Amino acid sequence: MPPALSQACAFQGQTCAALGSPFMGQLCALLGSRDWPDTRLRDRYFTWEGDIGPNAQSLPLRLAGGLHALVINADSLAAVYPPYVVGDDTLWAAVADAMVREDTFLTDWVDSPPQTNEVRRAAVLIAVGQVLAGRFGLPMRLSELGASGGLNLMWDQFAANLGGKCFGKTGADVILTPDWEGQAPPDADVVVIARRGVDLNPLNPKDPTDQLRLRAYLWPDQPDRMARTVAAINAFDAQVDQADAIDWLAGQMGHIAGQTHLIYHTIAWQYFPADVQARGAAMIAAAGEKATKDAPLAWFGMEPDGQSPGAAMTLRIWPGDITLDLGRVDFHGQWVQWKG
Repeated sequence: MPPALSQACAFQGQTCAALGSPFMGQLCALLGSRDWPDTRLRDRYFTWEGDIGPNAQSLPLRLAGGLHALVINADSLAAVYPPYVVGDDTLWAAVADAMVREDTFLTDWVDSPPQTNEVRRAAVLIAVGQVLAGRFGLPMRLSELGASGGLNLMWDQFAANLGGKCFGKTGADVILTPDWEGQAPPDADVVVIARRGVDLNPLNPKDPTDQLRLRAYLWPDQPDRMARTVAAINAFDAQVDQADAIDWLAGQMGHIAGQTHLIYHTIAWQYFPADVQARGAAMIAAAGEKATKDAPLAWFGMEPDGQSPGAAMTLRIWPGDITLDLGRVDFHGQWVQWKG
């Protein structure tokens, strides 16, 4: 096995275990240390070029998602997947068998990068919505970059307990309860009047094939994530366009009087090339210079910044070009250290 692949699998396993998935820790460790059967999949993986790690092409997660898709579709591999707990040899024997039996399916599956909608990230979007509604008192228009299936475009239809207070839609089927450190967000009436997203490869949550991909990248020993995602799929009512994010955003930047325009991304900006990031930041800043109190602009990012723990939350607001450090958040939204 190429050392880079072994290292990527080992690192991914450690990361998954730290994020509360011992099964993914076990699976990724085996993928990085055992002998793979002779298949097209092995040839594809062993000759893959470029950065294959979790912050780039994410090869370990691609394969883990393909295997989980088989399990969801009632493959015999399900007999060794959660809720069952088996030893390393038993699990690897079943995985290796699936690699052979489903070589074509898995090889085709891994050609596309992982796509998830981690619904728990919507807790911080709810908090940001409270901040903006409290500051401007205007209805909001949403533009999400790297939206995947668009489930987090629906954050105002969810509910969350943040700092001991409940926010969001009364009677929501999606209820978020992150471990919250800090004061609660401000009380304000949040109204979303338009929502739209963009992705290079958008998924339609109502399409069975796309829904399988969204579900497959949830970790098999975290059924609560699966239940939240299914509930969010049922609430989905938005549009995600297929396009380059910054090219698409250029057509969304006109200000509309009486609306706050919120542009946001959660663990997506890091995947944009550096020149695209620079172009996008310049475009947003230029539009911000034309923002008014009656047509404000906000840009929120939940992204890795090389610090730990978790990701940084940054909110930039115009008019005034004010940048707020809102704190830090777990990549899956399990905890929030709120400074807002």
